[in-house]
Formats: sequence, structure tokens, C-alpha cells
Amino acid sequence: MRSVELKDRVRWGPNGPLGVLVDPMTWRAVPYLLVSGAIGFGWFVVLAFAVPVSLTLAVVWVGVPLAMATVLMWRGGAMLERRVLRAAFGVRIADPYRRRPEGGVGAHIQWLVTDPATWKDLGYLLMLLPLGAVEVAVSFGAWFATAGLLLAPLLHEVNAADGGRYLVEDHAATWVCAAFGLVMLVLTGYLMRGMAWLHGTLATVLLGGGEEARLRASRARGVDAAEAERRRIERDLHDGAQQRLLSVAVDLGRAQAKFDSDPEEVRTLIVQAHAGTKAAIAELRNLARGIHPAILSDRGLDAALSGLAARAPVHVDVSVELAERPPAAVESIAYFTVAEALANMAKHAAATEASVSVFKDRGGVVVDVWDNGVGGALVVPGGGLAGLADRAATIDGVLVVHSPLGGPTIVRAELPCEW
Repeated sequence: MRSVELKDRVRWGPNGPLGVLVDPMTWRAVPYLLVSGAIGFGWFVVLAFAVPVSLTLAVVWVGVPLAMATVLMWRGGAMLERRVLRAAFGVRIADPYRRRPEGGVGAHIQWLVTDPATWKDLGYLLMLLPLGAVEVAVSFGAWFATAGLLLAPLLHEVNAADGGRYLVEDHAATWVCAAFGLVMLVLTGYLMRGMAWLHGTLATVLLGGGEEARLRASRARGVDAAEAERRRIERDLHDGAQQRLLSVAVDLGRAQAKFDSDPEEVRTLIVQAHAGTKAAIAELRNLARGIHPAILSDRGLDAALSGLAARAPVHVDVSVELAERPPAAVESIAYFTVAEALANMAKHAAATEASVSVFKDRGGVVVDVWDNGVGGALVVPGGGLAGLADRAATIDGVLVVHSPLGGPTIVRAELPCEW
């Protein structure tokens, strides 16, 4: 199945020992690692001047605005660094700051000073100097050695033409050096990825919000998702079943008024009320399916997803590889992830085939939805995919969308759960 075939590529990038050389993430990390020392030195110089000066002047109150400006400056630098790290290393770090207060200047100063993220930002920017120095030294050394080995035959020819001497006199030996250079190139690629992983891990610890902030953000997203769902149900009830039931009540009232005077009209009104009642029941049934489908509770994910696939406009392969049923919350999120992904495929993707795969992986449930459509799917605020991401966040899950222009599209939900 295509979604199963592609799952490792989505998570790990190109496979094989040489995959690191063709993975764009490797080459996106290299420029940052080569200049990280300069970035760290720049921040060290700025902070080493601004912080002592503002603290010294704060004694006579002149430095208070300067101190607040300094704090805002390094917080802004940390926010920029999070965006740069996402582009360079693919590390996604959300801003962990507390909510801005509604009060005046005093409340804002307290907000800045008491937020732990403020001081963790400062620690990260100061850490950039020693960390960046190591990264620059290792990067330049590794790339210099790799380039020297790879270019050994060419350098030998240039030196021979100029009458100079070269480290390797034997021309044949230079090609052995070039072969070692190819091995060194692969090793350097892994070295770059290793340093990028280490830097990203340290940045996540210092620039991220920690477990408490992550859980707080997850709960907030869960509350927002529940509120949005409540408004949707309220709107559907008001615009659908409530209007139909109101029409039924009007028809029955008219029938009651004409019960003795116009039996034929009463019969017509009762027929209309009966039809309206059946329509209202259908509306309520569809609404209940949108909250939690009965088939999911009764028969589990396999049957529920097969029902979704049967209603799709194209052929959809379904594979559910779970030894036991996951918790109800996980099942519900998995179901609605597939439902939304297949609905988007039907409306926008122009796909001819699709697949759904659900399997257990590393202590959780992974849901993959693949289609061969035109691609270009994006997670935008207020959109259906953003709503799925909010649903997943309620149980600390994540939603990943891989949808380049031209396709294919893969929607993956990773949902942790206790079995």
C-alpha cells in the first residue's frame, strides 16, 4: 500500500547510506553551522554591552526603559532564531511566552521579567558563542579536509604544471585520495546532521516552553477546538433540525385549527408534518454522526474507516493493523482525520486513487492518508486541517501534511496513547 511504502520517507527522509547527501535538510543546515559562530559572537558583544549599561543606569531610573528595550531585543532575537532554526534544521519551536497582560506599563514590566522564557532566551543567545565556535571549527575543518581529498587529482595537475610540489607526489595516489574524499563527503554529511540535531535539541530545551508550557498550549488548543465544535453543532442545530421541527410545529398547529372545518387540508398538513419530521430525524442522525459515529463505537476503526472509504468518489484502500482497540479519544481523532482528509481529496485533489493506513508505532497510533492528487494542501488557521491539528493536540498528538505541488499528498496523524 502506498501510504505504508511512503511512511518511512516522510519521517526519515531519503533512505540508504548516501541519503544524507541528497536530503535537502543536510544542505540547509550547512550554511547555518558555518556562520553560527559569527551569530553567537554578535549577540555576545551586544548583550555584554547593553545588559551591564542598562542595569547600571537603572539605579537612577534612566536605565529602566533601556533595560526593557534590551529584554525586548533579546526576546525578539530568540523569536527570530526559532524561525531560522525551523528553516535550517526543520526544528519547530513554538513561542512559549505567557499571555500579554491587559494592564499598564507596570504589568507589562512584570510580565517580561517574571516569564521564565525571557531568561531562557538570554541563556540560549549567550550559549551561541561557545556552541557556534565549535560548530564553525568542526564544519570548516571537515569541509576543508573533504575538499582537499576530492580535489587531490586536480591540485596535483595544477602544481605539476607550475613546477611546484604537492603533498602527494604520485599521480595515481591522488585518485586514492579522491576515493577517500567521497567517503569523507558522506561522513561530513552525517557530521553536519549530527551537529544540527544537537543544536536543535539544545535550542528546543532553551527556546521551547518545556513540558508545562507544551501541556498548557495543548490544553488551550483543545479548549479552542471544543469551543469551535460546540459552535458548529449549535449552528447546525439552528439552521437544520430546529428549523424543520419549527415547520412541523406550524403544520400541526394549522391542522389542529382546521381539524373540523377542512379535513382534506388537515390530511395534507399532517403529510407535510410527517415528511418534515423524517427530515429532522435525518438531520439529527447526520449531526450525531459528525459528533461520534455509532459504527465507530460499535465496530471499531476498521469498519468505520471502511464506511468512509465506501462513500469516497475514488477507490480507497484501507488497512488497519491494530492488535487491540485504542482508547475512544484516539479512535475518534483517527476517524475524523481520515474523514477530513478524504473530504478534502474529493473536493480539491482531483485524485484517482487513495489509501488509508492505521498502525501501531512507538507506543501510539499512526494514521496515514495518501492520495495521488494535485497536492498543494496547506494547514491554514481556521481550515479543516488546522482543526484536525487542534484535535490531535488535545491528546499531545501531532498532524503532519506533506503535499508538494503536483502531489502526492500525505496527511499523517501521530496519536500517543497507553495500551
